[in-house]
Amino acid sequence: MATTHHGNKLRSQKRVNQTKERYHKIFPERSDTKVYALGGLGEVGKNMYCVEHENEILIIDAGVRFPEDDLLGVDYVIPDYTYLVKQSKKRKVLVITHGHEDHIGGIPFLLKTVQLDAIYAPAFAIALIQKKLEERKMRGFKISEINDQSSVKTRYFTCAFYSTTHSIPDSFGVLVNTPNGRIVHTGDFKFDLTPVGGNADYQKMAYMGQIGIDLLLSDSTNSGVEDFSISEKKVAVEILETMKKTKGRLIVATFASNVYRVAQILEAAVACNRKIIIFGRSMENVVTIGRKTGKIKIGEQHFLSPEQLAHVPAEKTCIVCTGSQGEPLAALSRIANGTHRYIKLIPGDTVVFSSSPIPGNGASVNQVVNKLFKSGANVLTKSILSNLHTTGHASQEEQKLMLQLIKPKYFMPIHGEYKMLKQHKDTAIETGVPAENIFTCANGDVLILRDHKVYESNYRVQADDIYVDGNDISGVSTAVLKDRKILADNGLVSVVVAIDSRENKVLSKPVVVSRGFVFIKDSQSLLKEAELLVQQALNDKMKQRTTFSELKNCVRSTLEPFFYNKTHRNPIVIPVIINSKDAIQAMQQTRTNKPIKQPQQKRKTSEA
Repeated sequence: MATTHHGNKLRSQKRVNQTKERYHKIFPERSDTKVYALGGLGEVGKNMYCVEHENEILIIDAGVRFPEDDLLGVDYVIPDYTYLVKQSKKRKVLVITHGHEDHIGGIPFLLKTVQLDAIYAPAFAIALIQKKLEERKMRGFKISEINDQSSVKTRYFTCAFYSTTHSIPDSFGVLVNTPNGRIVHTGDFKFDLTPVGGNADYQKMAYMGQIGIDLLLSDSTNSGVEDFSISEKKVAVEILETMKKTKGRLIVATFASNVYRVAQILEAAVACNRKIIIFGRSMENVVTIGRKTGKIKIGEQHFLSPEQLAHVPAEKTCIVCTGSQGEPLAALSRIANGTHRYIKLIPGDTVVFSSSPIPGNGASVNQVVNKLFKSGANVLTKSILSNLHTTGHASQEEQKLMLQLIKPKYFMPIHGEYKMLKQHKDTAIETGVPAENIFTCANGDVLILRDHKVYESNYRVQADDIYVDGNDISGVSTAVLKDRKILADNGLVSVVVAIDSRENKVLSKPVVVSRGFVFIKDSQSLLKEAELLVQQALNDKMKQRTTFSELKNCVRSTLEPFFYNKTHRNPIVIPVIINSKDAIQAMQQTRTNKPIKQPQQKRKTSEA
């Protein structure tokens, strides 16, 4: 009995020591290697991962995330580069794993903000990046090409690359040798034993597992999907069979970034003696770059210009376009709405969605599909009966294979929402990675690699979202987004008030103008009551010395509770204070919406 008690005590002490070993010295030291993400954790997109040692920062990828529906007017979401800007004395090197937007889309914004010493990218990604920089009139940035035989050496880091299978050519994983141990970043990957492009480099992955990897950062996008994903070759066969069966005009929508899929569609069209028309700017760019780099081997004679479409029999055409996610301005949405310049749907047209809806886009896709059906088109989507799409990301069994090949001591799931990261953690535990050696981090969390061991740190770096509106890289503030939300939900009320500051009085009854708040014709009594309330409040306010700012606050504090009590809505109230007697004419013009008459000047005569 005493022996059992003694054994339990030893095991308990061992667990305490292991916990102490894991959590001691959690503040980084100068000799440590720091690993953190500025984007890509707790989200799909905006991938940006950093490895830092002393005066060097290795940045892996610089992507964007596309905004959700509630981010009104926002074009892109990018990482906050503030931490990199503050580290201005440190050398920074950017390495790109492949050319998808969530990995290269942020490069123009990063180059305008942060001084980079070097950029390394695969050939296809370089073509896409240069096109992106040209569109923004950003020239003079040198990008060095890498392949699976390349080696990038800095003072503290040595990077090697290995080929992976993904939905875009020239996709690589990265091995980073640091002074404190080895790190592998998988990039985006899947295991396809019959790929359309090149094979993944299984030998290198197995070799890395043999030499010993301290920390693995691995793609988590499809952590919730069981088994292996469908091979791209099966999708190619399905697309070809669909084209052979289709009698009329064929419209195929897919991701422009899925270069191998686009190539398969074009090859199937040529095999079925169909002429090809491309619609959508991103699709046109990818096809042009794909043909220049030899990834798409289709001759010019197989393409038609949009103007030639009307002169070719319907059964001899194949239209390839963007819009598979129901994007409002994409080619397929305009075709479905009947607003496309060159295409009008006719009964008998067949529309193929060679894609699956991204989470959150289901409603938009369904809306487009319904409109296509209403126009008489036959719509085909991916289902259990048809393999019209496959993913470019590893499912659970493929993630297990990666873990078994690399055999990491420590594991950090990346590139996914929190649920995906947690599911990937569970998968790693199944393969034998100890739970205490797996780190489910958020953007800004810092891991410390110290003498081949990994620790969590109390130290964090700034890693917020920056909302980009147009080309404004300063970002849209949350206050602006809040105002846009209020405008969308409750509308706007503008109050125009004319005052004479010298006599300290209101010259005329205020004018209340509503936009998106209430229907003006049915709410005249409400607006007139609001005008009287404002006038009374301002008259009381101006009995004493006051400022323009205080007058505006008086208008807001009077109208906001009044409108809420009457309508249970909170419109944005914008006071406009006009000074002096000359303002009366402007007030009258606001009321009647008539142009202001300018005073006539007397002609100068020779007698004068």
